[in-house]
Amino acid sequence: MPVHWLLLCLLFLAHGAAAGEFVGRVVKIQDGDSLTVLVSRKQIKVRLTEIDSPERDQPFYTRSRQSLGDMCGEKNARVIEQGEDRYGRTLGRVYCAGVDVNAEQVRRGMAWVFDRYVTDMSLHSVQDEARIARRGLWADAGPIPPWEWRQAKKRGEVESRSKSGAGASTLVR
Repeated sequence: MPVHWLLLCLLFLAHGAAAGEFVGRVVKIQDGDSLTVLVSRKQIKVRLTEIDSPERDQPFYTRSRQSLGDMCGEKNARVIEQGEDRYGRTLGRVYCAGVDVNAEQVRRGMAWVFDRYVTDMSLHSVQDEARIARRGLWADAGPIPPWEWRQAKKRGEVESRSKSGAGASTLVR
């Protein structure tokens, strides 16, 4: 009898480990830190953990979205689940073609380390390298993190870009 219990426990543990990961085809790129993965005919919206990319009306939004699309668009993605956000999206670390996309977005200067939620402290050194090399958003003189941008927008302190998308958005303090 004890051997059966041991086997049952091992099966349970193996199933639990597999439940936190899935593989599917990326069918949509929402922005620089969100995408949709098709798994068994079901679309799963995924928010990349530990990073935050520029908002739609911020400089580098389009480039950040394109960067994620270049890495994952219409490709298979492996997602390691880390819960769900308040919008019902799956939170996860995403790998496309073996590349850690969360870290790569930071390395390319297409996203910030999201200090409020970061658990992988090695992302800070990746961000420091991007900043020193002035890659992506770090080419701007004073890039504004999206969490500050969202708060400023709520307070009415943001000047939006022109409708054509030309010119940088600025934060009015």
